[in-house]
Amino acid sequence: MKIFKIEVENYRLLKNFSVDLEKDLSLIIGKNNTGKTSILSVLDKFLGHAEKAKFTFDDFNIDFKKLFKEKIEAGDVIAEDSYKRLGIRLRLFIEYTEIDNLSNVSRVMMDLDPDNNVIVLGFEYTLDYTGYIRLRKDYQEYEAKENQKIKEKPDYKPRTLIEFLKSNHAAYFKTGRRSLAYDPTTKEVSEDTTIDLESEKISIADIVNFKYISAKRDVANKDIDKTLSGQTSRIYKRTETNDDQNKAVEDFKDKLSETDAHLGGIYKTLFDGIVKKVKDFGGVKINESEIEIISTLQHRELLEGNTTVVYKHDADNHLPEHYNGLGYMNLISMIFEIEILVHEFKREKDKKPADINLLFIEEPEAHTHPQMQYVFIKNIKKLLGEGIKREDGEKRDLQYIISTHSAHIVADSDFDTIKYLKRDNQNGVIARNLKTLQDEYSTETTQYQFLKQYLTISRAEVFFADKAVLIEGDTERILVPTLMRKVDIEEEKRCAATNEQDEHLPLLSQNISVIEVGAYSQIFERFIDFLGIKSLVITDIDSIREVTENGKTKKKACPVIDGIETSNSAIRHYFPKTNWNDLKKLTLNDRLLKENRLLIAYQIEEQEYHARSFEDAFIHLNREFVKKNKATFQGLKNSDDLDNDEESPYNLADSCIKKKTHFALDILYHSNADFSNWKIPAYIKEGLLWLKKD
Repeated sequence: MKIFKIEVENYRLLKNFSVDLEKDLSLIIGKNNTGKTSILSVLDKFLGHAEKAKFTFDDFNIDFKKLFKEKIEAGDVIAEDSYKRLGIRLRLFIEYTEIDNLSNVSRVMMDLDPDNNVIVLGFEYTLDYTGYIRLRKDYQEYEAKENQKIKEKPDYKPRTLIEFLKSNHAAYFKTGRRSLAYDPTTKEVSEDTTIDLESEKISIADIVNFKYISAKRDVANKDIDKTLSGQTSRIYKRTETNDDQNKAVEDFKDKLSETDAHLGGIYKTLFDGIVKKVKDFGGVKINESEIEIISTLQHRELLEGNTTVVYKHDADNHLPEHYNGLGYMNLISMIFEIEILVHEFKREKDKKPADINLLFIEEPEAHTHPQMQYVFIKNIKKLLGEGIKREDGEKRDLQYIISTHSAHIVADSDFDTIKYLKRDNQNGVIARNLKTLQDEYSTETTQYQFLKQYLTISRAEVFFADKAVLIEGDTERILVPTLMRKVDIEEEKRCAATNEQDEHLPLLSQNISVIEVGAYSQIFERFIDFLGIKSLVITDIDSIREVTENGKTKKKACPVIDGIETSNSAIRHYFPKTNWNDLKKLTLNDRLLKENRLLIAYQIEEQEYHARSFEDAFIHLNREFVKKNKATFQGLKNSDDLDNDEESPYNLADSCIKKKTHFALDILYHSNADFSNWKIPAYIKEGLLWLKKD
C-alpha cells in the first residue's frame, strides 16, 4: 500500500497543486520559494495532530484570498445548491494491491469494484454554506461599525475584511476528513459521494502515519549544546518499549540495581551527620523523624540527564559533541532522529504499525559540505530502504520524501525519483516528474541517455537556477563569469553617467547557471523547456566552404566572408530553414525562440568584420591589447605575426593561438582592475544584456 499522489488546493503557493510520489524515495527539488516547505507544512497540519497545526489566514493562497474577498463582499448571496465549500484541501491518493491487509482501510473504501484499487482521503479547512451566510452577516455588522467610527472620527482608518478574517476566520472555517469517490477510468475524484470520517468516528491513524525532520534542527556547536546527548535518551525510551533489544535493556536495569546497593552504603556514611540532626528533632512516635538516604537510579532519568555523546579524536582523546563541526553534528543528529522516528513507526508490540508510514526529511544538506551530501543520499536510501521491521514479524514499507536545494544530492539520485517544482505564476507552483522527460525524447533515446548521464554526473545546479547560459567549452567556462562582471561594471558606469536607475539586478547577483554542453546545446532544448527558465546559448557561427583536394570535394573551415553554410549543428537545429546569407544577418529578435525565453548568440558583423569564432572576434576588437602583451601571453605562438596589421583576425586566430584555454587565461591575467582595457564581442555582450533583464 502506498500514497501515489498528493493534491493540495489554496495552501500558500500550492494553489492547485499535484505531485506524484514513488514507492520509496521521492526527491522534491526546486528553487527557493517554490513550495517545498509548504508541502511539509500542509501534511503536518492535517496529519500531524499538533497544537501548532492550527491554520492562520496567511496560509490561504493569495489568489484565493482575492476570490474569497469578492464572494464575501458581493451584493448577491450564492445559492446553496451552487455553493462549493471554500478553503484549503489536501487529498491523499492511496493504491493498494491484493496482497495488502485491507482491515484498516475497509471502512473508508468507496468502491468494491476489483478494478478500482484506489482510495482517496480528503482533508479540508473550509467554509460551509452555514458558515458562509454567518460570515457575510457578521462582516456586514462589523463594516457598519467601522463606517460609524469614520463618522465619529473622520481621520479614522477603517479595518478591512482581510483584517477581520485574520482574527476571526477560525470561527467560521472548519476542519474535515472524508473518503472520496474515485473513478479509475477518468481518474477523477467526486465529492458528491463521500464518507465523513468525523461523523463515522473513523480514525486514519492506522492507515497513514506521518512524521518529519524539519530543516530547523537544534544542532549548534556551542559549549552548552547537548542535542545529540538528549537524542540518545529519546532513542533509549523508544528501544525500551519494544523487544528488539530487550536483553540489553534488562542488563542495564540489573546493573543499576547493583549500583544502587553499592551507593546506598556510601550514602549512609556521606549523609550520616545530617540524618542524625533530623533524628534529634524527634517526633510524635519513635522513628517518625528518622530518615535514610538511598540510591534510586532510574534508567530513563539517568540517560536523559547524564548521557554524553563524544567523538573519538584519537585513541587517547574523546572530545565533547559540540567540538564537532556543524556538518557532522547535523548528519549525526539526523541519523539519531531517524532512529527515533523509525521506532515510533514500529509502535509498541501490542499495536501494529500503520499501513502507510510517510517520513519527510527537509533539506538534509544544512551545514554539510558537498562530499558529505553525496554520502548522505547514498546511505539514506540504504538505511530507509530497509523499511519498518519488528521482531514479531510485522513489516511495512517506508515511503519517504526528501526536499533539497543541493545539486550534489540531485546528482547522485535517480532521475525517476525527482519531482521538480517551479513557479507557474506569481501565486502558484506546479510539480513535474523528471521521468516524463523520457516521453519527450521518445524518438531520440540516445539524446535522453546523454542528458540523464550528464546531469547526474555534473551541472545539476541548473535545477535550482533562474536562468542558464549554455556554452561550448573551456574557453567560455573560464571567461563567462568575467564577461558578466565586465557587463555589470559597464552598466553601472553607464547608469551613473546618464543618471539612470538600473531596473535589473547585476548579472553576478542573479541566480544564473553556466552549463558546458559542447556542441550539443540542441539536446538540452526540451530540458530547458521543462525547467521553464530563461536561457542563452553562446556558440560559434562555424562557417565552412567546399574545397577540392586530391580530386575529392570536402567542406572545410573558412572565414565567414568566404563561407557558404555553417557546420554548427546547434545553429542548423534552431534555424533549419534559414539560408546562409540570412543567417549572418539575423538580429537579436530574430534569434529569440521559445516565446522569447531562449536566445541563440553567435558572431555578428562588428566594425565591418564578421568573425567565425570567439578568438577571431576578440582579436579583431582587441588587436592592440593582444599585441601589447604578446610577450607574456602563454597561449600564443608565432606572436610576431600580430605585428602585421594587414593580416586578418581569422588567420591570426588560426596561426597564433597555441591553446584556447591558455589564451582565455591570458585575457584574465592581463586585465586591469575594471576590465576596461579590452572589449567584449558584440554577440556575447548583447546576449548577456538580454539575459540580465527579467
